[in-house]
Amino acid sequence: MNARAEIQAGICGFHTTVYARTEDAQHVTFELETDCDKILQLSARVTALGPLDALREINPLNGSRLLETARASLPGCCAGCAVPIGLFKAMQVAAGLALPGAVHITLTEA
Repeated sequence: MNARAEIQAGICGFHTTVYARTEDAQHVTFELETDCDKILQLSARVTALGPLDALREINPLNGSRLLETARASLPGCCAGCAVPIGLFKAMQVAAGLALPGAVHITLTEA
């Protein structure tokens, strides 16, 4: 299965499209289209990782190479950037570990 995620990152105004692809329902590769320079750097690093084992990525005992790479790739970026979690969710859908559906976070002053 393949998955696509459209991510509007928030107040920064940047948009990212994530394509997560797998041929064996386990090892996932990514392609990102974005107008954010920091996410372009993340894209290059994620691509360099090669296919990620989605089953290993979701195991909390292993840690996530994807999320660790995102953390290391985005210094000076908002620590709450929505793109890394969008990548992770797209990976889950591509590997058949989650159903596709919208994820929403709406922030307002209380």
